Amino acid sequence: MLEVRNLTRRFGDVTAVDDATFSVPGGVMTGFVGGNGAGKTTTMRMIMGVLGITAGRVGWDGREITTADRRRFGYMPEERGLYPKQRVIDQLAYLGRLKGMDAGAARRTVMDHLERFGLAERAKDRVQELSLGNQQRVQITAAVMADPAALILDEPFSGLDPAAVDAMADLLRDHTARGVPVLFSSHQLDLVERLCDRLVVLKGGRVLAEGTAADLQSRGPRLVRLVLDGDAGWVRDRPGVRVADLDRTTVVFEPADADAADAVLRDALHRGRVEAFAPVIPSLNDVYLEMTK
Repeated sequence: MLEVRNLTRRFGDVTAVDDATFSVPGGVMTGFVGGNGAGKTTTMRMIMGVLGITAGRVGWDGREITTADRRRFGYMPEERGLYPKQRVIDQLAYLGRLKGMDAGAARRTVMDHLERFGLAERAKDRVQELSLGNQQRVQITAAVMADPAALILDEPFSGLDPAAVDAMADLLRDHTARGVPVLFSSHQLDLVERLCDRLVVLKGGRVLAEGTAADLQSRGPRLVRLVLDGDAGWVRDRPGVRVADLDRTTVVFEPADADAADAVLRDALHRGRVEAFAPVIPSLNDVYLEMTK
């Protein structure tokens, strides 16, 4: 379990992260979402000890995190930290040895990951000769290759094509399956919704919400979609109902309570055939936009 408690970082008069508290359980993929300048990168840097903490603490397995703990983490920074003129295999093997792997094991692990990302034939290329997407694959390999105890990944899917996204997602699932906590930031909310077990929403350096996608979706207005075989305009006149959208035979409305919704359904059945009557489940993108207004 990785825990962030009351974490704060100030740069002079500017508070970049403000009393942030959340957790990343073991074996769980947690999405870290927020707009530009929300404080995601600053928070990740504090977790990794790259940036000093103004106030608060980072915990690991129920105690204060140590430098030794952080050495066992896989970290992918927002900016690539690769040597552009060094060959891919040599660089990754070197980074593996810095993590305590012996030379042979490091090279074998590197080749396994490059094969998984479709880059085995580029192992002897210099990093600067790769496309930005392939450089991203190399950076990801550097973060995950040494059997990390936790993964902290800042925009790991940026620049990846759909096939690489799927390969990366499978790789992260392999790590969560063995109990590794994974925290990654992303602006791709559809991807976060598809991959993540939990989410942390940040705005202005503060945590707005934390929980599963279902938890966050349940916080919004409870809307119902009704489809009739005739005009649905009469729903606007029903008591205890707020109409959110109306398009002739289809209406989306917010009932004040379950009784109000039932009353609309009874009235609709008396008027004719009901094609559909069901709750509207908002997308994560809709929930996020509502939260961060």
